[in-house]
Amino acid sequence: MQKYDMTSKRLPRPIALTIAGSDSGGGAGIQADLRTFAAFGVHGTCVITALTAQNTRGVTAIHTPPLATLRAQLDAVLADFRVGAIKIGMLATPGIAREVAAALTRHPRIPVVLDPVLVATTGAKLASNDLAGALQRHLLSRADLLTPNIPEAERLLERSIRTTGDMHDAAAALLEQGARAVLLKGGHLAGNEVSDLLLTKAGEHWFHQRRIRGESHGTGCSLSSAIAAGIASGLSLEDAVEEAVGFVHRALTLGYRPGKGALRVLDHLAAMH
Repeated sequence: MQKYDMTSKRLPRPIALTIAGSDSGGGAGIQADLRTFAAFGVHGTCVITALTAQNTRGVTAIHTPPLATLRAQLDAVLADFRVGAIKIGMLATPGIAREVAAALTRHPRIPVVLDPVLVATTGAKLASNDLAGALQRHLLSRADLLTPNIPEAERLLERSIRTTGDMHDAAAALLEQGARAVLLKGGHLAGNEVSDLLLTKAGEHWFHQRRIRGESHGTGCSLSSAIAAGIASGLSLEDAVEEAVGFVHRALTLGYRPGKGALRVLDHLAAMH
C-alpha cells in the first residue's frame, strides 16, 4: 500500500474533482468522495449535481440544480485548480450529462473515472430512464476508466450478466462502445469471494477479495474516488485500481452502521492508518 504523507506542507498537493450528488446521510456521494480524497492526501474539489434527501433506510427526495448553476460550479473549479483527475458519479439527468460532457471537451487532458450511478444500494432510483443512453452518447468515449457494477453494466448493455465469463464479455462490449478501460465490479454475483475485472486494450487483470457480508453503502463511490486520487497522485491506471480495491476492502472491513437502517458505511480514514 502506498503511503501518503497527510501532514506534509509541501505544495502543490495533488488535486482531484468529484462531480456527483450529495448524500445527506453521509455514506455515499460527494461526502464519501471527499473523505476518500482526504484519506489519500489529495485536495478534494466538488461539483454537486443533485441534492438528495436520504439516510440508511432510503432516498426520499432528489433535487437537481439549474444547469446554469451546474455550469458555474464546473467553470469555477476548472478555472482555478490544477485538477489531476476527475471522478464522475451521480448525474441524474441527460441534461446534466450533456453539460458535464461539454465542460470536459474544454479540458481534454484531465483523466476521467466514470462511475455510472443509476440506482442506490437501497434500490432507490437515482437517474432518469434515459440517462444510460446519454452516458453512452456523451461520456463513455471520454472515460479513461468506466467502473460499473453488474446491474449498471446490464443497463448499459441491455443484457444479463450471470458468470465471470459474462463479465469478461460485458467489459469487452463496453470497451467497444468507447470506454478506454473498464473495471467491472462483481459484487452482485454469488459466492464467498468478490471478483472485479479490469479490462484494457492491453489485457485483463482480476482482483479477488473475501466477501464481507451485509448491505454496504458508498463502496462504488469510494472505489472510483480512490482510483481518481491515485491517478491525481501520479499512479498508473493499473496501480491506482489495485490501491483502490485494497483500500475499499479495508474501509468496509472497518465499517460501521451509523443509522437505524441495515446499511454499513466505510471508515475511510481508519483504512489508511
